[in-house]
Amino acid sequence: MGGPAPVVATARRAVRAAVADLVPGTRVLVACSGGADSTALAAATAFVAPRAGLRAGAVVVDHGLQPGSADVAATAAARCRDLGLDPVEVRRVDVPSTGDGPEAAARTARYAALDAAAAAHGAGAVLLGHTLDDQAESVLLGLARGAGARSLAGMPARRGAYRRPFLGLRRAQTEAVCRALGLDWWDDPTNAGPPLRSQVRARVVPALVDVLGPGAVPALARTADLLRDDADLLDALAADLLAEALVAPRTDPAPGSTVVLDVATLAAAHPALRRRALRTAALRAGCPASDLFAVHVDALDALVTAWRGQGPAHLPGDRRASRAYGRLSLGPGTATRAAPHLPSAQE
Repeated sequence: MGGPAPVVATARRAVRAAVADLVPGTRVLVACSGGADSTALAAATAFVAPRAGLRAGAVVVDHGLQPGSADVAATAAARCRDLGLDPVEVRRVDVPSTGDGPEAAARTARYAALDAAAAAHGAGAVLLGHTLDDQAESVLLGLARGAGARSLAGMPARRGAYRRPFLGLRRAQTEAVCRALGLDWWDDPTNAGPPLRSQVRARVVPALVDVLGPGAVPALARTADLLRDDADLLDALAADLLAEALVAPRTDPAPGSTVVLDVATLAAAHPALRRRALRTAALRAGCPASDLFAVHVDALDALVTAWRGQGPAHLPGDRRASRAYGRLSLGPGTATRAAPHLPSAQE
């Protein structure tokens, strides 16, 4: 009796490696949208989990953004049950209209639903179906934002409870898995529509492949891998710098409260570390990460290294930064128009 198709074996190996550290009895949830990537992941997990002594279920998030989304979610859930996953639940979310844009708002709502499902079921891991193609798209979006190494590092294979077993697989491979197993999947019509990531997928990536060859997509993903270790090191050093520069308040500051930094400490630091520390300080002061861009960090850096008595720098989230008496203060201030949103590289 022959074994599985090679592409199916590849998918199963990827899942097996992703959950190898989990102790028997651990609950694992697959985030399944009904698309080829997550359907292939659900199938591979349904095969691997019981053989590893794990309990595998699934959660389907219905964003309610398209007509018939409830039917799509119900079909995806039924398919997961047919594969043997249990429990399987559908979580409907409300996606608010915010200045962050629909993609960012949907992502925030989706991860909130996944967090809630993981907590409700005591899951030790949540598996996501992002592929190597998704990783390449994230790197391109980071480049478009003028972002640094952290954004260009793309999506990590693991972050907290979340794991991405398929970051080494192409999207075509997940479709091949579904075909080999006789599984239908849902093609999201927005993949060719207006959202920015969809445009990168439908137009930018094919153009790159046409000009640079099929190796362009794996090369972009390798770029993310190479930059991730660099970004981890620089972020750790920047955190030390921020701790050194922070002028401690009398009590622990509440999130979004004013952050006060010593200018001399920042000015003496390497620019790569100083800029990272300033960005983190802006986030602590309440600036939304989705609206905080290089131009804002540039303005903060100018207050440290090129100060000529200029006024405050206006930041997203109705925050501002000002310098006085050797101190840089970041906190609530005059509202400013946020820069146009581009999706985060961790989507």
